[in-house]
Amino acid sequence: MTATGNPTTAEELRGAGLRVTAARVALLEAVRDGDHLGAEAIASEVRGRVGHISVQAVYEGLHALTAAGLIRRLDPPGSPALYEGRVGDNHHHLVCRSCGAVADVDCAVGHAPCLTASDDRGFAVDEAEVIYWGLCPACSTARST
Repeated sequence: MTATGNPTTAEELRGAGLRVTAARVALLEAVRDGDHLGAEAIASEVRGRVGHISVQAVYEGLHALTAAGLIRRLDPPGSPALYEGRVGDNHHHLVCRSCGAVADVDCAVGHAPCLTASDDRGFAVDEAEVIYWGLCPACSTARST
């Protein structure tokens, strides 16, 4: 750990059992610095930080970081996967039907998993994934004018 007590990106990768590479450090930092980015936007950010990286390497890195719990993958129906650095709190998302903007929203009710299934069928539920669909303020205003 660093002197401030916050782990570096490399320490986080090691702590998750991942090999530290410049590409993985750049991937994790790009996702955390971004706002619900797709793989192409992440690849562009990573290229700006470390130079050439193939799209395949980006996807493999995103898969490894997601599996390790360092980032979260969001799969809005009808849209490409998006990635974010906010993990571990079971928050939800607002998605604009018009422009595709995505925003975080805290748990719907109570503590994770935030929602109780009407019939859990014996499952031990530990996470609920909710996507609220509608129009963002800008698109809503544009439609009304």
